[in-house]
Amino acid sequence: MTDPKQTRTRKRKRRGTERTDPGQQAPEPTNPARKIPEGTREPLPARAARFLGSPFGLGVLACLVLAGWALWTGGIVDGPIAREVRNSSVYVAPGVDLDEAAAERVIGNRRLVVLLLEPGADLREGCQDVKRAADGTVVLVLSRDDDEYDTYGCALLPDRDDENFGRAFVAEMTISNGIDGFVDRPLEAFKVVTVNYDRLVKAGTVPDGTRTISPSLPRYLVAAAAVLAVLAGSALVYATGLRAGRLTADRRHLRDAHADRRSALSADTAVLAQQIIDLDQRYARMKPTAIAGNADHKSFVRDYPTLVTDYADLLDTVTSARNGDDAHLDELVSRVESLSRRAVQLSRTAELARPRSGAAAATDKPG
Repeated sequence: MTDPKQTRTRKRKRRGTERTDPGQQAPEPTNPARKIPEGTREPLPARAARFLGSPFGLGVLACLVLAGWALWTGGIVDGPIAREVRNSSVYVAPGVDLDEAAAERVIGNRRLVVLLLEPGADLREGCQDVKRAADGTVVLVLSRDDDEYDTYGCALLPDRDDENFGRAFVAEMTISNGIDGFVDRPLEAFKVVTVNYDRLVKAGTVPDGTRTISPSLPRYLVAAAAVLAVLAGSALVYATGLRAGRLTADRRHLRDAHADRRSALSADTAVLAQQIIDLDQRYARMKPTAIAGNADHKSFVRDYPTLVTDYADLLDTVTSARNGDDAHLDELVSRVESLSRRAVQLSRTAELARPRSGAAAATDKPG
């Protein structure tokens, strides 16, 4: 047999799990999708992913990619030889005696690059270093080896590994002919190299044309982006300032118009107050004889207190509505004008009022 106390206890426990006691807040339903405990910060990868997914984050990522592209094509990983060759047709190793400026004038704007390295240097490595910096030119790498030059030619012509392989090979074998006799006069050796290059151009082995040194495409894009950013920023600042100025002028105009309405309301209220004062003097003389007066007399004595009561209510409204909107001010002006018309009407009624007795009439002269 079941104990009644145990049955009531089980029912009470089951009821407590199904509903909340009165006065207690219902527990929030658990969200199985939320994995981050409350009060802890979101992991950095998740915040970074959310940032990069926003329009601003995508713009920042695009700028970073463009900047990286510009740095890579600009030769940020180039060695000293490649950095020199990007802007010059001659490279002279430290310690080698040669007038570099005169050598550059000898080569001119030909698609020819000459590297004069120190004795014993790895010429093949020098050619590998300038493959990207001197692309499209004929490169001759030199170093002095006793009474002659150690040479290595690499023609970096277009399609040099395919259809122009033979032309590149001929250019590499021909470009250094006849320079061993000028070991002690390297500038003369440069002149011989330029003569060999011109012969290759005349024979059609090397394409004719001048070498142009210009910044890479990403640098143009970065420069264009900078100019556009300045122009767009200036236009945005100008538009924002113009809009702010217009809003300020509009608000100033609204404040001035509001102040004008307040001034007009104050002036109309002052005129109404003077009318009340004039009527009050007549009321003080006419009230004692109201019983003996005619219909206008009685109407004035009856209607004047109502006008004063409405005027007092108006003053309370005007005092408490100093910062009201224009619609409220217009309503107050209408009320003042209405009370002013009533005061004028009462003034005319007072002029028409006459007491029935002669003694009373003597006291009812207009003040």
